[in-house]
Amino acid sequence: MKLGRRIRRSRRGDFEVSLSADERELLRGLPAQLRTLLNDTSDPDLRRLFPPAHAEDAELEQEYRRLVHDDLLSGHRASLEVMEATVDAKRLDEAQLNAWMGAINDMRLVLGTRLNVTEDQKPLDPDDPRSPAMALYGYLSWLQEQVVEALAGGL
Repeated sequence: MKLGRRIRRSRRGDFEVSLSADERELLRGLPAQLRTLLNDTSDPDLRRLFPPAHAEDAELEQEYRRLVHDDLLSGHRASLEVMEATVDAKRLDEAQLNAWMGAINDMRLVLGTRLNVTEDQKPLDPDDPRSPAMALYGYLSWLQEQVVEALAGGL
């Protein structure tokens, strides 16, 4: 089944969001799940959301984290809040769609880390217990592409 375009820039300059009720229901629950994970930033599945800047120097890395960690965390939470508040919207402005892009990307990064996704990922057997999570990862990747293409359409 080929999925059609779900997000497009309108003539008014905002973005039309044409998601099914099932898609919106799925997206409604994901931000809360990630927010719960963000409460424990030591969770190894979050490492892609807080990448090291100075992996070779522990002292510099600690200083970097002290300076930027709270701002990164606030940004992740803000994107999730916007997505939650607008998940049922038929139209989004550019700032809202950028927040969606951030939230979707964060969800993909955490899920991809949990699943140990690689560039040469082979399809999973449908009976593999990771198959539903991998399908979600695929959907989020596709949706992120939709968002990026819609935003790029105005360039």
